[in-house]
Amino acid sequence: MQLTLTVIVLIGRIQEALLSLESIKNKQEVSLCTMMAMIYAHKKRSNPDREVIMDLDAKLKEHRKTAGQEALYFAGLFLWHIGRYEKAREYIDRMIKISNGSKEGWILKGWLDVTSGKEASIKKAGKCFDEGLQNGNDIFALMGKAQYFEARQNYSGALETVNQIIANFPRFLPAFIKKMKLQLALQDWEQSVETAQRLKDLISALDQLEPQNPPLFCKIALVFSRTCGCNPDILKLTEMLVDRAFSLAPQNADIATELGYQMLFQGKIKEAMKCYKTAMALDETSVPALTGIIRSQLMEGKLDDVEQQLEFLKEVQQSIGISAELSYLRAVLAMKKNKRQEEVITLLNDVLDAHFSSLQGLPLGIEYFEKLNPDFLIEIIKEYLNFCPSQPAGLGQPPSPLLRPCASVLETVMKTVPGLLQAAYLVAKVKYLSGNYEASERILQHCLEQNPSYAEVHLLMAQVHLQQNNFQPCAQSLELCLSYNFQIREHPVYHLVKAQAQIKMGEIAEAIKTLQMAMNLPGMRTSTLSSKSKTIEIDGRDRLSLYLELVEAHRLNGEQHEAIKILQDAINEFSGTSEELRVMITNADLALMQGDVEAALTMFRNITPEQTYFVQAKEKMAAIYLKYRRDKKLYVSCYRDLVEKMPSSHTFLLLGDAYMNIQEPEEAIEAYEQSLKKNPRDGALARKIGNALVKTHNYSKAISYYEAALKTGQQNILCHDLAELLLKLSQYDKAEKVLRQALDHEPVNDLSSLMEDIRYLVLLAKVYSKMERTEDAVFSLQQAREMQAKVLKRIQIEQLDAVPLQKQLAAEICAEIAKQSATQRNCEKAITFYKEALAHCETDNKVMLELARLYLALDEVDACQYQCAALLKNDQDNVAATTVIVPQQPYHKPHQLVNYLLVSLHLALQVSTGMTF
Repeated sequence: MQLTLTVIVLIGRIQEALLSLESIKNKQEVSLCTMMAMIYAHKKRSNPDREVIMDLDAKLKEHRKTAGQEALYFAGLFLWHIGRYEKAREYIDRMIKISNGSKEGWILKGWLDVTSGKEASIKKAGKCFDEGLQNGNDIFALMGKAQYFEARQNYSGALETVNQIIANFPRFLPAFIKKMKLQLALQDWEQSVETAQRLKDLISALDQLEPQNPPLFCKIALVFSRTCGCNPDILKLTEMLVDRAFSLAPQNADIATELGYQMLFQGKIKEAMKCYKTAMALDETSVPALTGIIRSQLMEGKLDDVEQQLEFLKEVQQSIGISAELSYLRAVLAMKKNKRQEEVITLLNDVLDAHFSSLQGLPLGIEYFEKLNPDFLIEIIKEYLNFCPSQPAGLGQPPSPLLRPCASVLETVMKTVPGLLQAAYLVAKVKYLSGNYEASERILQHCLEQNPSYAEVHLLMAQVHLQQNNFQPCAQSLELCLSYNFQIREHPVYHLVKAQAQIKMGEIAEAIKTLQMAMNLPGMRTSTLSSKSKTIEIDGRDRLSLYLELVEAHRLNGEQHEAIKILQDAINEFSGTSEELRVMITNADLALMQGDVEAALTMFRNITPEQTYFVQAKEKMAAIYLKYRRDKKLYVSCYRDLVEKMPSSHTFLLLGDAYMNIQEPEEAIEAYEQSLKKNPRDGALARKIGNALVKTHNYSKAISYYEAALKTGQQNILCHDLAELLLKLSQYDKAEKVLRQALDHEPVNDLSSLMEDIRYLVLLAKVYSKMERTEDAVFSLQQAREMQAKVLKRIQIEQLDAVPLQKQLAAEICAEIAKQSATQRNCEKAITFYKEALAHCETDNKVMLELARLYLALDEVDACQYQCAALLKNDQDNVAATTVIVPQQPYHKPHQLVNYLLVSLHLALQVSTGMTF
């Protein structure tokens, strides 16, 4: 009853609460907490009665002097519910003292500690719950202990405790909810879904059980709306929930703000603005509401108003801390005002830093999803991709460095919301732009399995096929794209891909017709498409790409005059825009193709550091000096000039790479070190330095460098490199120590950490093998195998593109266990693990050969012959190439023939793959 009344007070039903409290205020065991609740309720009124509050406060002080243990307990319970932890602790400590260690007191103290948010208090909570559980299972204590484990991020321990509750109290619904959340935190998706199915439909349950609970409506709507990928059906439902919440609490500015956010999600800018203004009227200090107004103005193109508002909030932000949302709005404004790329990227980096810092320490649950806000992260990724080339980098060219933060953020999104197809599509796009076409294709195929009508996926799939010179599948993807969204024909990219395919197939004249047709599209004349194509986005980069592709088509068709004419049209069309320099670079490339190297260099020299494509121009100049002039000094001088004009981590990295390209690792190390100073958290940079030191054969310095970098605690990625180097130098004890230190941590659950530990364990097994500690090697491999099984289960959902690689690794681990078992003469165990390796990778010829050898050793001739036949079927061309022929002379024993085949296959595999056994 007391808890129910507390809830009624907290959700704002003041009069109802006061009437109920009045009826129980004389009950001795709850009199203290009842008076506290009445004081709290009166203070929550819009016009509190000061005399009544003072009278109740005086009575409270009198009652407190003679309160017994029950009264103290319920008072502490109420204070805990309203968030007054320290005051609640005073009451509970006194209650424990006068009751000689009441278990209820210890349990409530545990809950106070575990929900306090203070690390020191959370650590103490476990002991409190243990005290409360000394005399048998208590459901409140067990739930508290599960909460304690969860707060300490020991999700397995929490799940074990929750299972104990379910076993003892099978009808206790909160335990099932907690179990679902923990399985979510453990990312055990299958179990999580299974448990979720045991709960009733959420909306129906709300209507039946909590029809008057606005904060709950709002919270549920918030979580679903942020993780649905802007699904219109779900957004309609979440808007309905928030609207209902606001009708129940029309004075709540936070709910009004959330309603505005829901409107904005659906593109209802005017309605959103109205909600935000209502929120501001309710609370004129509401920064979220003002932020919503600014976002709405930005979507309407009112840039001057936005700039003025953001300038005002800049001062406010100094007192409230950096807001990811405000930083994002600044970045979008800067981009719309054509600010320098570096300025916008810096702002976007600030957005990610602020956003992810707010997630630190949170378990994967409702609050995490709320603060992660995957849809917001997808918006940020799209802004990053605006600054990436629309085509993959050329052969030998590194991909855009901006793809790295995109990949990192999208990995987090896919790990937590694996069903978000828009995120999967963007992962595929990043893979495509990085040149990883096979991975991109696998992810796109997964997207199409979930939603065959996803037109943008078909379009990207066509681009992937085009890069792989698969022209027929490319054409099929374009046809499917058009069949699912006929408006796509008004998108320049559709025609661009079609024309590029035609050019690659030698159909130059057809490509020119395709491009000329695209040039007449309404979207080619303005920055937006016609009103019929509102759903299709178009930007200047895509329009310019059509111009430049038409220039290339005319050039290939021997129509130089037409190529120059179209290029001049592009210069006129894009003069004064952010794309102007791309035209200039194409002009320089055209001059270079015509053999006019000096003209190309002159054009590149005219691009200044203030301009967007300065870095790309310098890289092209450097390539010309190296390829056409064979001048290494001028090649490096381009990068040195780049560092001098634009000193940054990226430009120093480019300088280091340039030195490595001309085999000057000492100078490369200096450049990499300068880059690392500007970006000390970049593990990839630290690895480049270590690798460069190894290339100079300065092993002792490389080891010292790795050890120093590891002491900073930020370069765990280097552990593997250091251990590998120590193994190479036969310093086995040191290698073992490094790897054991890397593995000495609490159990991990996130995918990247699991994969990292597997790499450590596999390398540790190699170290033990060199030390002739076979049992330790096998034990390490068994651990790696168990972890890899978890990875394979998770990877099917979170990183679909990595499945083949991870299956290959699983096969290698099993094969190594088999090999170690064979050295211990445990042939049966070796056969078992070779078979498991083949289950992961059924075409591994080396494993099949080793398995055949083992069967032969066990005199199992039929099994051996079967493996030989399977191997010949897999690799018949190689066997034929080495003229593996069964000799004419008769073999008296079957195993003699099999042995001959094995030797022949062994030689064939060595010749065809270079493998040695």
